[in-house]
Amino acid sequence: MSRASSAFEAAFTPDAAIPGSVTACEISEPYLGPLLAKWGGTSFDGGIYRLIRPEDVRDWVCIAEGAFPSFRDRLVPFGVDWLGRLFALDLGRTVAGSPAVTLLEPGTAEALEIPCTAESFHESELIEYREEALAASFLEAWLRGGGANPGPTECVAYRQPLFLGGSDTVENLELADLHVYWGIAEQLIRKVRGLPLGTVIENVSVRK
Repeated sequence: MSRASSAFEAAFTPDAAIPGSVTACEISEPYLGPLLAKWGGTSFDGGIYRLIRPEDVRDWVCIAEGAFPSFRDRLVPFGVDWLGRLFALDLGRTVAGSPAVTLLEPGTAEALEIPCTAESFHESELIEYREEALAASFLEAWLRGGGANPGPTECVAYRQPLFLGGSDTVENLELADLHVYWGIAEQLIRKVRGLPLGTVIENVSVRK
């Protein structure tokens, strides 16, 4: 990992971690590989952001491609925020000659392009634009309202997804298992994909 990694480490305090295996990190990207090898599975600053364990990257590829099939064979997931939003490198898009970051949102069913590399995302974007990148003030509002910080395997999920008419408010949030949330979101996103804007969805059922 480059010397500049100290900026990320100085700005974010680790608070919890999922034990990882002793296998070597297979991520070849020169910044991201060492970062995940050192910090994979670790949650920072009360769960606002966490890095994925290297051994879990392939599972997250399958999860992401299930909800967003247009990104098949393009994603290298590396991080998740407190809202369960997945950050990944998009091998089909570059910034300064390196793969660019894409944000996949289970609550809105949207994929947002972030004009950063893995290094500039961690060493600049998350630090200088913490609010925009991680919705920090929304997390503070959730906590002030009595909500709990998400653990390493949890997120704060939308009870009713925004793409199904849910409100972007604290009242529409709940603590949830991260993988369960994404499993439900994947099914719902598949159900509504391709429907005209404003279509009313009725009698939705999901398999947990």
